[in-house]
Amino acid sequence: MVCTARLNRLLAADGKCFDVAIDHGFFDEASFLTGIEDMRLAVARVCEAMPDAVQLSPGMARHLQEKKGTKPALVLRTDIANCYGTPLPRTLFSRLVDDPVGIAVRLDAACVVVNILQLPGQPEVHEACLRNVAALRSACDTAGMPLMIEPLVMKGTESYGVDGDPKKIIPLVRQAVELGADIIKADPTEDLSMYHKVIETAAGVPVLVRGGGRATDEVIFQRTFEVMRRGASGIVYGRNVIQHQNPAGMTRALMALVHENATPQQAMTLLSGR
Repeated sequence: MVCTARLNRLLAADGKCFDVAIDHGFFDEASFLTGIEDMRLAVARVCEAMPDAVQLSPGMARHLQEKKGTKPALVLRTDIANCYGTPLPRTLFSRLVDDPVGIAVRLDAACVVVNILQLPGQPEVHEACLRNVAALRSACDTAGMPLMIEPLVMKGTESYGVDGDPKKIIPLVRQAVELGADIIKADPTEDLSMYHKVIETAAGVPVLVRGGGRATDEVIFQRTFEVMRRGASGIVYGRNVIQHQNPAGMTRALMALVHENATPQQAMTLLSGR
C-alpha cells in the first residue's frame, strides 16, 4: 500500500508533479555531466524556482536535503545501469544499490525510482530490472515508500536511443503497473496524439513523462503541453533544464505548463522574462 503522506509531498494539491532529474552522473557517461559539473550549484539553481521534486542519487541527495526551509521533495534514484554511451560495454547490467529503501528513509525521500530497461537483444538486462523492481516493491511496502518505475524502450545496437513506438511503450508501461508501480515515468510517444493510450494502460497510476535528450525550447514546451492535455500527471525533465542557459527560468516556465495550464507561447514569455 502506497504511503499517502510521502506521495502527497511529491504530487502537488492538483495531483501533478514536475520532477527535475539531476541523477545523470550515476551512469558513468561523460556527456551526461554537462551542466552538472558543480552539483551544489546545479541543485541550487533548480531549487531557486521550486519544482515539485528533484531526482538525485544517494551520494548527491545531501545537496537538496541539507537545505533549510521549504524545498522540493526528493526522488531517490536506486539503480545503476551501463547502457549509455558509445561504444557499448561488452557486458551490460542493471543493479540496485544496497539497502535502497533504507537509504531513502534515512534521506527522507518522498519516492524511489527504478528502471525497467527493454534493450534490443538484451533480455538478461530486462530480467535483471524485473528482479530489481520485485525487490524494491517488497521493501517499499514494508517502509511505506512510494515506488516510481521508469519503463524505457530503447533502440539501436551500437548505442541506444529512445524508441517512441507506442506499440512497445504501452506494453512495458503496463508491465510496470502490473508489478506494482505507484507512479510511472515514461517516454513520450513519437505520435503525441497517441499518448492517451499510455495514460489508459496505466489504469489510474499517475504518469510522468520523460524529457530525454536536449531539444529546443519550442519543442519541449509544445511536447509538454500536448502530453498534459492528454492526461499526463506531470513531467520528469533533466538535461532540458540543467543544460539550459537559464535553468531556473526553464523550471518556472515548465511549472506553469504543468500546474497552470499555460500554453507554449505563455511558457516562452515566462522564460524570456517579458
